[in-house]
Amino acid sequence: MTFAASGLVRVIGIDPGSVVTGYGIVDTDGIRSFHVAHGHLRVAGDTFPERLGFIHSALSDVLEQWQPTESAIEQVFLSKNAMSALKLGQARGAAITAMVARSLPVAEYAARSIKQVVTGSGAAEKERVQTMVRHILSLNDELQSDAADGLAIALCHAHSRVRVSVGGASGVSRLPEARRKSRGRGLRR
Repeated sequence: MTFAASGLVRVIGIDPGSVVTGYGIVDTDGIRSFHVAHGHLRVAGDTFPERLGFIHSALSDVLEQWQPTESAIEQVFLSKNAMSALKLGQARGAAITAMVARSLPVAEYAARSIKQVVTGSGAAEKERVQTMVRHILSLNDELQSDAADGLAIALCHAHSRVRVSVGGASGVSRLPEARRKSRGRGLRR
């Protein structure tokens, strides 16, 4: 049976970073998710623009190799250090342009939402996220933290896209947008 005929969707989750960018890829039917690949990219380049180019190019190679049909990325969170937040935002932009260049729909999730979906607590520590990702995907080996975050983002999207589509929305979910719309109807997610 071919991938398309299997009824599975291939999702890539990206944990953007200007030093290390993590990714995780799962196949999902909306109920069950299956590990496909994961990894992290140690960003190279002498100048910051070169580093952004590296992120775009290296992720383009990953996308070409694994052929995901949907993508998800962590939203930028507020930081006490404005320069760090700016660099993270630029790294995120480089990752998004790699996905958009392949015509992939991009869903965005807050770190708290990702932790909530994967662990049941939006305040979970990184170690708990890693443990739950390993458990959900039946992985025995330790996971590098950025790769585990990439898998957590992919799992969050795999789970959330079904919850949103059950309510009548079609296509790729934009969970934060769907939550804003549902607040007026008294639904809580």
